[in-house]
Amino acid sequence: MFKSRYILCAFFLLLGMNIFAQKAERNYIRKGNRLFNDSVFIDAEVNYRKALDVNPKSTISMYNLGNTLSQQNKMKEAMEQYVAATKVEKDKMKLAQIYHNMGVIFQGEKDYAKAVEAYKMSLRNNPLDDETRYNLALAQKMLKDQQKQQNQEQEQEQDKKENQDKKEDQQQQQNKNEQNKPKEEQQQPDSEKQDKQMSKENAEQLLNSVMQDEKDVQDKVKKQQQVIQSGRLEKDW
Repeated sequence: MFKSRYILCAFFLLLGMNIFAQKAERNYIRKGNRLFNDSVFIDAEVNYRKALDVNPKSTISMYNLGNTLSQQNKMKEAMEQYVAATKVEKDKMKLAQIYHNMGVIFQGEKDYAKAVEAYKMSLRNNPLDDETRYNLALAQKMLKDQQKQQNQEQEQEQDKKENQDKKEDQQQQQNKNEQNKPKEEQQQPDSEKQDKQMSKENAEQLLNSVMQDEKDVQDKVKKQQQVIQSGRLEKDW
């Protein structure tokens, strides 16, 4: 009989503690909601966290805390709360809201691929949500534009790399041709090359002059021979 009374007392004690915890959780959530509506997001965050301390599996507290954190631009922390809520929540309508907000964060961070998936998950849980359907269409378009831009940038980068490789190949070929030249030509300064070219031209002019003089001499010899053969010999005045 004593044992039965002890068990019964323990049961009512646990029941009373559970009721007290539920009441405390609701109070923290309600206070947090009021602060959220008044845009006092830091204090709202404090109350939602207190509600989670009382009930760590409270998806309402997780969702509301995620919304409060996103209002403070703490997107990473907000996403952690949404993800945690999706692992516990069973209600489809609430899941649709959670995934919708996840999509909004991904879209804001220009991670359009993940935004598309989040919106699709939201519509699977609530196919009648027109706002989510609109956001999905917008995210899909932005994803397509993003991929197109990335492809263009990759093509430009590839063209730039190919042009750079071509220039390097040309430079290597030029260096190779320079190395294959005779050492005298490799080491010869530009001024010496010009002097050499001028000397070659002068030599050609001198040779042409000598050849012309020799021709003139031969022409004179021929004239003298003709004079001798004709019997006339005259001196020049």
